[in-house]
Amino acid sequence: MDLSFTPEEQKFREEVRAWVKENLPQEISHKVHNALELTRDDLQGWARILGKKGWLGYGWPKEFGGPGWTAVQRHLFEEETALAGAPRIIPFGPVMVAPVIMAFGNAEQQKRFLPGIASGEVWWSQGYSEPGSGSDLASVKTKAERKGDKYIVNGQKTWTTLGQHGDWMFNLVRTSNEGKPQTGISFLLLDMKSPGVTVRPIKLLDGGHEVNEVFFDNVEVPAENLIGEENKGWTYAKHLLSHERTNIADVNRAKRELERLKRIAKSEGVYDDQRFRDEIAKLEVDIVALEMMVLRVLSAATSGKNSLDVAGLLKIRGSEIQQRYSELMMLAGGPFSLPLIREAMEAGWQGNFPGGNPALAPLTSTFFNMRKTTIYGGSNEVQRNIVAQTVLG
Repeated sequence: MDLSFTPEEQKFREEVRAWVKENLPQEISHKVHNALELTRDDLQGWARILGKKGWLGYGWPKEFGGPGWTAVQRHLFEEETALAGAPRIIPFGPVMVAPVIMAFGNAEQQKRFLPGIASGEVWWSQGYSEPGSGSDLASVKTKAERKGDKYIVNGQKTWTTLGQHGDWMFNLVRTSNEGKPQTGISFLLLDMKSPGVTVRPIKLLDGGHEVNEVFFDNVEVPAENLIGEENKGWTYAKHLLSHERTNIADVNRAKRELERLKRIAKSEGVYDDQRFRDEIAKLEVDIVALEMMVLRVLSAATSGKNSLDVAGLLKIRGSEIQQRYSELMMLAGGPFSLPLIREAMEAGWQGNFPGGNPALAPLTSTFFNMRKTTIYGGSNEVQRNIVAQTVLG
């Protein structure tokens, strides 16, 4: 296993760093470094900047309009954008549904959908989870009934992240009740502006609007929007989830947030506390270990060897690390982490509460928000079972 980067790879890193420094808007970087809320314009604005450069689909092969980067180059791109304070690329389009369309869609679907994803112009949402069908995704009940050249869709999806911004949605729908639950699922692309689609916000504890319920009431979807074969959607869903779980690990964001944790701990006077600094050190060791796991996968990919199926492992460790650094930030701020007036934060003013450091205001909100990471994308308990079966045998 060779964990050192070649001179060519280091040169590539420097080119990416220079381009990001020149093109990433400072107001967006400031929001990211200080955990301020990003608007749709912020997220899609950065996506369009990347799209114009041809880097939004940074993991795509050249045949589909991507840069055709190696696994190492993709890793370096992710690291440099994260450390610079770029927002995470909203994964539903370029990271999740695009590979499914490339692998299982027909030529007409690829020509129709991929350009809008690559440019950042079309916002995609994910229609997987339902009430009662989260980690047990095979139990989805949203029904799609074939009638001529259309499907009639009825049902409900929930926890649809940023679905209020969605233009299109990829859905797991039930097209058959025969056989095993997995065998009756299809993968359908749906225009969210279609009659019968209702997006209802789910307000979080801190007043934020991140997730939604989506209802389908006799929504007509052209049969040409079916990806692959009917009742084969479970295969396509698993292909997509491997990309999602690797994306959740996000070791590069963890490295950036580790530095933010240290800044907060120093500003609040707890960095000199030996026991607190020990907790930071343990977190840093875990982040380095996660990075080594990622680099191990990259080393195997570049040498032509088959890497371990570690998507589940990356998801488990990455999500636990996200929870840990958000908890330590909140503990560093202590009771001063509690006050959050969302409107005041958006205006750049948090009020004269004791402590007076506005950087502390989002910390408790972030801590509670991060409770989700060990659940979404397949709960960690289920992932451990999968790892035990596929990796340990």
